[in-house]
Amino acid sequence: MVTTIQLDEKVKDKLDKIKIHYRESYNDVIIRILNNCSPKNVDRESLIETIEILSDSQTMRDIAQSLEEYEKGRGIEFSKLKKELNLDV
Repeated sequence: MVTTIQLDEKVKDKLDKIKIHYRESYNDVIIRILNNCSPKNVDRESLIETIEILSDSQTMRDIAQSLEEYEKGRGIEFSKLKKELNLDV
């Protein structure tokens, strides 16, 4: 079932800013927000961090692009990257 809801213009603008891509539906944006705000996993600090990340459209686009590249088999194993960068973590 599809329904219509009313949003304040400011809320719509905020939803627009956290879309991963311009064709992402508001329904998908809201589902993504709700999935990341499960009451059993929420403490104040992690909720604030999640909201900050979800509100940063560039970060969300970067994450989506990284996931696409990973799914295409692009990238480097962490152990190889550490060795390449001379990191002993």
